[in-house]
Amino acid sequence: MRFLLVFLAFTAAQAADYQLKATPSTVAWGYYWYNAKPVLRIKSGDTVEIQTMTTSSPTSLANAGVKPDDIQPELKAIYAEVKDKGPGGHILTGPIFIEGAEPGDVLEVRIQKIQLSTPYASNGFSPQRGVLPPTDFERGRTKIIPLDIARNVAKFADNIEIPLHPFFGSMGVAPDEAKGRVNSAPPGDHAGNIDNKDLVVGTKLFIPVHAPGALFEVGDGHAGQGNGEVDITAMETSLVGTFQFVVRKDMHLKWPRAETPTHWIAMGLDPDLTQALILAVRETIDFLVTEKHLSREDAYALASVAIDFNVTQAVDGTKGIHAMIPKSIFK
Repeated sequence: MRFLLVFLAFTAAQAADYQLKATPSTVAWGYYWYNAKPVLRIKSGDTVEIQTMTTSSPTSLANAGVKPDDIQPELKAIYAEVKDKGPGGHILTGPIFIEGAEPGDVLEVRIQKIQLSTPYASNGFSPQRGVLPPTDFERGRTKIIPLDIARNVAKFADNIEIPLHPFFGSMGVAPDEAKGRVNSAPPGDHAGNIDNKDLVVGTKLFIPVHAPGALFEVGDGHAGQGNGEVDITAMETSLVGTFQFVVRKDMHLKWPRAETPTHWIAMGLDPDLTQALILAVRETIDFLVTEKHLSREDAYALASVAIDFNVTQAVDGTKGIHAMIPKSIFK
């Protein structure tokens, strides 16, 4: 299995212009920041293979039963050497400076490949986190979930297998300078921790640019997740992703947007779930009016009869709703 994972990573590297490994000097622990120092500079159109680390600590993995030799040495090094942490808890690889990206532009992030790095994932919760009140559980737990990569399933239990669905929970750019160092947990207009399982291989993620160079970071790898992510974590794991970055001078967005092989996605992000839904509906109407040339009235009606508004996640402070606009309805 180790040979297979290494071989896959090697073959993917041949197509990328750059490789960015996760090391103590190439990660941002827990933040997106206008003043963060870039670890890589590229041009618009370049492709980068990026290694990312799980959010689970070596200690929690070992305590849950993972053998020390099966814990990535990169993860151990990052935990041992990185001192500049917070305010969030995600280990993000980057930031990457994309030449030509300026505030007011849009960064188009094309997700070309996603590869699993370890044959296991973890799910952890505590009574103080997640959607349930602290009284529902007396203590937290970390569960190790073996991944059968050959069969493309996660073995949750002897009689429960979950199809693998790898995606990055956090992909984002630096926020506006006035916001300072932004916690990696709540998503925002810089994207970040949107935890959207529909951002699969073949997706284009469009993010408003707020800082010169955009300063893209990525992490929070998941082997799979249910919409809502109700206990605060998904199947947390380390991933390697291959991304192409394109600076879009012809697009101007207030909020992140995406295009998958089958859908367009509009997003609503707000601490209040109802307000997140309202924003997602307004973003959907804006897309349908601007891109599909519908009237606002028809766009609102179409949103009600043909578009699903899903709870992306409800546990990261800022809650998410994403609208799934099917391409198949447009002839």
